[in-house]
Amino acid sequence: MSRLGNLGGRLYRGEVSIDFVGKQRFWYLVSGLILVISIVSLATLGLNRGIEFKGGSVFQFKAPNVTTSEIRSTIHDAGVGAGEPIVQSTSTGWRVQTESLDSAAAAKVQETVAQKYGLKSSNDVAVQTVGASWGSDVSKKALQGLVIFVLLVVVYLWITFEAKMALAAIIALAHDILITIGVYSLVQFEVTPASVVGLLTILGYSLYDTVVVFDKVRENTHALGTRTYSEAANLAVNQTLVRSINTTVIALLPVAGLLFIGAGLLQAGTLKDLSLVLFVGMLAGAYSSICIATPLLADFKEREPKMKELRARLAARGASPKRQARGQKQAAQAVNAGGSDTMTEVVEDDTDAAAVSTATQRKVLQQGPRQQPVRGTRRNRGGKK
Repeated sequence: MSRLGNLGGRLYRGEVSIDFVGKQRFWYLVSGLILVISIVSLATLGLNRGIEFKGGSVFQFKAPNVTTSEIRSTIHDAGVGAGEPIVQSTSTGWRVQTESLDSAAAAKVQETVAQKYGLKSSNDVAVQTVGASWGSDVSKKALQGLVIFVLLVVVYLWITFEAKMALAAIIALAHDILITIGVYSLVQFEVTPASVVGLLTILGYSLYDTVVVFDKVRENTHALGTRTYSEAANLAVNQTLVRSINTTVIALLPVAGLLFIGAGLLQAGTLKDLSLVLFVGMLAGAYSSICIATPLLADFKEREPKMKELRARLAARGASPKRQARGQKQAAQAVNAGGSDTMTEVVEDDTDAAAVSTATQRKVLQQGPRQQPVRGTRRNRGGKK
């Protein structure tokens, strides 16, 4: 068995444990810092919305051995003066985005570019114009799709689990959305319809991971008696930890290929729009399902009177002298039995706490095969023949 598989088995059985729920303040601080950076970036830099959302005209053409400043100067010479054109070098040539132009102004730009860079005709300059009203409609449809998705998620979680689980999952989902949008603002990647599709995709992925963990939490907390809700929830996170890591790594590998090879090396614009949102969203989703959603759920549940009573009862039971003495003796026996093949039997008198400290330890050592009684021994012993 691999080391990761062995670790997964020990985590599942509770032999080793990582206290994710107990360190919720640390996770909240980390997420808070990331969210503050995202909000500041959105407030100052904003989003680089694509032509589909804000409207405009896009020109694509081939012009070797020219610079960005030369392309921008050519566009200005064509009569485009309002606003600074966005000039990008792609794997197929150049891409220039301007404000929305009418057909006459767009034709003049085509002719100017074709003459300046020796193209055969103005048709070699591809143009696409999107009106501002159409871009506004796309933005509204994207927002509507996001709202409908979130509402369906709330209803599903409310029916399948409970209200507090639904609330924790929605908070984690909003956490993932804000971090992903904040990264787009920081790196100033263009937001296109492909980005919106990717955002909806990673929301589903994040929800799936959270539901898997919550299902295990529900199983572990079905009949609480020896653990608090937080301890049972933390056990559920540890039991699903290796599965979450494996799923995330396997999902990120092809997405990383799209982002770093397809978009980075091959300069495929559509792949860049889709792969970045998937890469960031999957990482944020895996993190939030383990470190945000479950600790939040445990915090909500621990405020219930029933859970407070359970915690107080377990704390009182653990603080009793009898249980402390028993725990110390069991620890001592484990140390003494560590390298010995002898079988140890502990006989304890549970009448009071003082008797525990005087418990005797008897060692029984099995040597050789078990001796069977000789037939007729009892008869001979009684004098009968």
